[in-house]
Amino acid sequence: MLVLAEQPDELLPLRIARLAERIRGELGEVLTDLVPGWTSLLLHYDLLRTDHRQLSAALKPIIERWQDEPFAAHQSRLHELPICYNGEDLHEVARLCQIEVDDVIALHSGQDYSVGAIGFAPGFAYLGTLDARLALPRRSTPRVSVPAGSLAIAERQTAIYPQRSPGGWHLLGRCPWPLFDSSKAPPCPLVLGDRVRFIPIDERRFISEGGEL
Repeated sequence: MLVLAEQPDELLPLRIARLAERIRGELGEVLTDLVPGWTSLLLHYDLLRTDHRQLSAALKPIIERWQDEPFAAHQSRLHELPICYNGEDLHEVARLCQIEVDDVIALHSGQDYSVGAIGFAPGFAYLGTLDARLALPRRSTPRVSVPAGSLAIAERQTAIYPQRSPGGWHLLGRCPWPLFDSSKAPPCPLVLGDRVRFIPIDERRFISEGGEL
C-alpha cells in the first residue's frame, strides 16, 4: 500500500490515477492489480516474479518523478443523477442527525461530489465530501443484500451500489439508471475526477426512468 498524502484534495485522485497508469506501464509484468484510493494506491503483485524489496526499489524513481512533475487537471464531467429519496434509512438518518427528512434531502442533493475512488465492487464510486451535518458511522449491522441503484452514505462519503450486494451504509434512496454494464465500454460512466450532482425525483418519475420499486 502506497500512502501518498494525509488528506485528499480535489486533484489528488487524478494524480493517483496517473501514477497508477505510470506504474502499470513500467511494472505491469509483475503486477496483478492496482487499486487507487482517495490518498493511497494499493498494489497487488506476483510473488513468483518479484518481492517487496525489489518492488519498492523499482517504485522509488517512479514515485519521485511523479511527485516532481507538474499536473494540470482535465475538464471534469458533471453527471446529474436522478434520485428518489425513499430509502429504508432516510428517517433514521434524520433522527440521528437531529434534522428533518426534508433537510437530509436538501443537504445531500445541494452540492456536487467528486469521484475520489472506485472499488469494493465493479463500478462502486466513492463520492465526497459529504456535508458534515450528515456524517454518520457505518451501520452496526450490515445488510446481507442491498438493491442495485441504492444511494447510501457513511462517514463523509456517499455512493450508489451498482449491483445487488452486501452493504453497511445508510440507504437514502434509489437511482433508476444503471451505473455499471459489463457489455459497454467503458462499463462504468463515472471515472476519477468526475463530478456528480443528485437530482431529487418522485416515485412516478423513478418508474418512468426505468426504476423498479
